[in-house]
Amino acid sequence: MLFYDSVGPNPRMVRMFAAERGVDLPSTRIDLRGGENRQAAYLAKNPAGQLPALELDDGEVLAEITAICEYLDEIAPSGTSLIGSTPVERAETRMWTRRIDLGIVEPIGHGFRYAEGLKMFQTRIHCIPQAADDFKQIAQEKLAWLDGLIAGREFVCGARLSMADILLFAFLDFAANVGQPLNPANANVAALYERMKARPSAAA
Repeated sequence: MLFYDSVGPNPRMVRMFAAERGVDLPSTRIDLRGGENRQAAYLAKNPAGQLPALELDDGEVLAEITAICEYLDEIAPSGTSLIGSTPVERAETRMWTRRIDLGIVEPIGHGFRYAEGLKMFQTRIHCIPQAADDFKQIAQEKLAWLDGLIAGREFVCGARLSMADILLFAFLDFAANVGQPLNPANANVAALYERMKARPSAAA
């Protein structure tokens, strides 16, 4: 298989996930800043034009980071699943991943694309510059909400590391570098961030 990699939190999340699961991820770099992902050769692989993507040995291409991670989780040679080992655990992971994706990740992304990243994205997607500050505020509000819910937990799903933690970390780390730092009042989220940052996979 071949991983189409690039700068940004989305590919990083998959790299971290693969590192945690012990999956070797052969990769090739796509020039996101230069718009290579919007050219015909890449669009033939992933018509959505987004990164990352994972091409399987039979030529099929998977896109969307949570789908790619679920696939990697299933093909991992050994170790503990980051999705869950029971129906309840898998449902819990997907619930929190969905909440973090919609409530935190998407607003962070829109806040960046419509403000600091506007120059790069304004010719690629429909941008709403006047909404940038509102999206950033939505992300902060949801982070405060999450902070209260994970009090006393080591990870989002309690004592077990999951895909939800990796998704959250990758985007919090990105946000801190694009004008959306985590409010230090969110002490539980901040502590989780530091625990994730200390893991070897954070360097992936």
